[in-house]
Amino acid sequence: MTELRQRAVREPDAPPEDKESESEAKVDGETASDSESRAETAPLSASADDTPEVLNRALSNLSSRWKNWWVRGILTLAMIAFFFIIIYLGPMVLMIIVMCVQIKCFHEIITIGYNVYHSYDLPWFRTLSWYFLLCVNYFFYGETVTDYFFTLVQREEPLRILSKYHRFISFTLYLIGFCMFVLSLVKKHYRLQFYMFGWTHVTLLIVVTQSHLVIHNLFEGMIWFIVPISCVICNDIMAYMFGFFFGRTPLIKLSPKKTWEGFIGGFFATVVFGLLLSYVMSGYRCFVCPVEYNNDTNSFTVDCEPSDLFRLQEYNIPETTVWMYPFQIHSIALSTFASLIGPFGGFFASGFKRAFKIKDFANTIPGHGGIMDRFDCQYLMATFVNVYIASFIRGPNPSKLIQQFLTLRPDQQLHIFNTLRSHLADKGMLTAATEDE
Repeated sequence: MTELRQRAVREPDAPPEDKESESEAKVDGETASDSESRAETAPLSASADDTPEVLNRALSNLSSRWKNWWVRGILTLAMIAFFFIIIYLGPMVLMIIVMCVQIKCFHEIITIGYNVYHSYDLPWFRTLSWYFLLCVNYFFYGETVTDYFFTLVQREEPLRILSKYHRFISFTLYLIGFCMFVLSLVKKHYRLQFYMFGWTHVTLLIVVTQSHLVIHNLFEGMIWFIVPISCVICNDIMAYMFGFFFGRTPLIKLSPKKTWEGFIGGFFATVVFGLLLSYVMSGYRCFVCPVEYNNDTNSFTVDCEPSDLFRLQEYNIPETTVWMYPFQIHSIALSTFASLIGPFGGFFASGFKRAFKIKDFANTIPGHGGIMDRFDCQYLMATFVNVYIASFIRGPNPSKLIQQFLTLRPDQQLHIFNTLRSHLADKGMLTAATEDE
């Protein structure tokens, strides 16, 4: 004991700054681990009953099961009616609606993150989240406008300048947000702030990117927008109906109310629905023609000569002959994906909500939850449709090539013309007399 006391006296104390740094590290570690674990385990507030009072009074005598059935049914019919209205208003209104849905879905997901980590009062989190949303939308919408409305862009001087330097401007805007995030970092909250930085970017990837794929599908023709979305809606409704009346066997633990009976019944109902809807829509030019900009009328038009994809053709099957639109065959692929793979978007969303112990993303639609609760499968479907069109449908667009050709310098145009003429002559498609002329 005497030796220990003498050794303690002989050894100098640690420098004050070292003790301070150890103390701060300990506090920082406690804040980053203990506080975060509390945020992860603390459930968020459950969704309140936001059913309109009129429906509550009208359905007061029913059990909760049947009351929920009627509420969901009535609101579903209202949403379908609204869907028909915006289709009638045309592709430009549809594009605006997609934009509004995207913003609302982004808001719902970001709000969950904000509520989880709200007690830390992280600086600039909401401001930076919405700023990054603005940057990403500027990039994607600029690419879309330049791609589909090239003539309009080249005719207007401000648009032409913005188009020429579009990617540089987009990158500069993102760099500003990146620097703002670095400047906002606060000691003791580093890990949480990087969590939220990743949260924002994953939300942008899931919501914004997919919504712009929806817009790309729309510009290929409204049929590529309406049929996939309608198949997802049909599958959601029919799976619910089959599960409600016949469901006995649980499908997946993430969604206890989902049953195999609903999953299988929804599949067959959706395939039949897709075939019928495709047959009806394929006969109308307003649905099958791509959206184009008309220079003469300075407006967007949906008028063309339908391709072979939307012309009745004869198909010989054993012992009978069937007249079908080729698009109906593609609709089988679309409806199959909507029925078998599309629901996994909903299962993914269910897992996300369970991770944060919430029932719905929001209370926007009574009986249905938030907008994201209705579009969790739509985003996965939009990606598939875009990939499907690029892989099996879309070919080179002559009108876009000509538009870009006309913007080149005269010497570049002449070079391309001579190259093309030589190529066609080598293939024997041009005669010697034509070449001399």
